[in-house]
Amino acid sequence: MGSGSSARPSPADLAAAQDKTLPDVIGPGLRVLFCGINPGLWSAATGHHFARPGNRFWPALHRSGFTPRQLRPDEQCELLELGLGVTNVVARTTAKADELTADELRTGGRALVDRVERHQPLVLAVLGIGAYRTAFGHPRTTIGPQAERIGDTAVWVLPNPSGLNAHYTLDALASEFRTLRETVESDFSAT
Repeated sequence: MGSGSSARPSPADLAAAQDKTLPDVIGPGLRVLFCGINPGLWSAATGHHFARPGNRFWPALHRSGFTPRQLRPDEQCELLELGLGVTNVVARTTAKADELTADELRTGGRALVDRVERHQPLVLAVLGIGAYRTAFGHPRTTIGPQAERIGDTAVWVLPNPSGLNAHYTLDALASEFRTLRETVESDFSAT
């Protein structure tokens, strides 16, 4: 698999990606650590987060003002220069997030807390309300800021940017991302 937006995994690449893991894009001094549910086959096959065509993470990130232009998945490391990172609740790759068990999500939530405590981003933004509810045991959580913190890190829940999430249009998704960005810029600008 080469880099670039034209690299398409073959069916064999996708089959081989099952159960693989994808390295985090993470470092010190992050403003926001975005947290997906788990990598999809396309992401694991290409080595890039939110790589499947139709996933709206990269367009929402740009339309919300987090990035100066729409990045491609193979440009994910540029996020670090912007104070942004990417991780997942569960590291294991699946074709669909609903293949994960509740135990995997809860175990992943505990590992995520450890990761956040180690890297201390200003905000952890979990992309997927259902995964957050299960992983953290908060069944009535709503989209937006959470009362819970992880150490000094604020926690925010955003809609899942998967193209399969029909509850949010790209504009509505970008609006939720924008609210987070504006909050980070106003509430954490002196930090």
